[in-house]
Amino acid sequence: MLYILLAIAVFGLITSSVFAGMVLAAVPGYLRERRAAEAELHKRLGFTPPLTLLKPLAGAEPNLETHLASFFEQDYPEFEILFCAREANDAGLEITRRVAARYPHIPAKFFSTGEPPYINAKVASMELMEKSAAHDILVISDSDVRVTPDYLRAVALPFADEKVGGMCCPYRGIAAGGGLWARLEAVGMSVEMTAGVLVARMMEGMQFVLGPTMAFRRDAIRRMGGFKVTADYCADDFVLGNETFKLGQTVVLSHHAIDHIVINLSLMASLKHQVRWMKSTRFSRPKGHFGTALTFSMPFGLLGLAAGVLLGHAGWGVALLVWAVATRLALSLAVGRGVVRDPSWLNLLVLYPVRDLMGFFFWAASYMGSRILWRGRVFQLLPGGKMRAEE
Repeated sequence: MLYILLAIAVFGLITSSVFAGMVLAAVPGYLRERRAAEAELHKRLGFTPPLTLLKPLAGAEPNLETHLASFFEQDYPEFEILFCAREANDAGLEITRRVAARYPHIPAKFFSTGEPPYINAKVASMELMEKSAAHDILVISDSDVRVTPDYLRAVALPFADEKVGGMCCPYRGIAAGGGLWARLEAVGMSVEMTAGVLVARMMEGMQFVLGPTMAFRRDAIRRMGGFKVTADYCADDFVLGNETFKLGQTVVLSHHAIDHIVINLSLMASLKHQVRWMKSTRFSRPKGHFGTALTFSMPFGLLGLAAGVLLGHAGWGVALLVWAVATRLALSLAVGRGVVRDPSWLNLLVLYPVRDLMGFFFWAASYMGSRILWRGRVFQLLPGGKMRAEE
């Protein structure tokens, strides 16, 4: 039995190392593209098509005022920002009005939907804002995102190619409030999420987008049937990107990484958020999600250590654990530091191996039921990624 456990450990370390190798093989190409894109950005300073930013809101969040202000402080000649919440007196919308008042030269509009007609309430906000948008490139950004002044120039750049219908930005997790649980979630965003995106992009091209920032031509949104195509889905970002790809248009992963702020500071809030995300992935992409178990390294390293010690071969066990940690550190440095430029060495070198172990348990938990808690309501996930509200 112990030899069987040892064999499982070795097998898992081999598969996770193959995955790590694929990630490391994808990184140099991405970095070359980033250098080329940054050079192109300097050459095309005049390429600044007018943009409409769509910002769905749902209540006040920590440091929301600061995050929103970063969107008004863009080095970009012509853009507008539209905000929408369920209720006109939404706390987040009130904060937004205060921020907008400090930047009167930036056109801003405010909307409320009332009780949304869709399972995914965000979709009603997106529909309403799209109808009122003055421009034909729509930039959609979550409320827990912080950006730099060159953000819009980087977002606009891919649309210089007429074949591009959508784009998204990679992101680094930022535990702005500090705390262990927020840091663990943040490093998962920076390394684990980005690593998976790089491998998917290398193997099959971009057939999806990432929700924190995504942008589309309005024509692509309308051709796919409008934002309502995502009305019953939890992973609306995946659906929008996939529908754009199905239209025959190019989807681009930008060279510009943004800050995705972790707002789940407590252990339980962080656990619920990450399990919900894993469950959503399980139902949206079941085959790929099942194989995700073999991309984690630390659970197999620890299993190998335990089996080796119990068999009287502690040296083997230690070697397997060192192997596991080494692959995680390689990913941390290449992806977390190199690709998304995460500034936290503590997260990358100390916490990511821990987060890798936690990620395996989140994956296992994703198979324990089909219900998720989202925005205070309970939903049941259905095959294909749709969801149904529980009464």
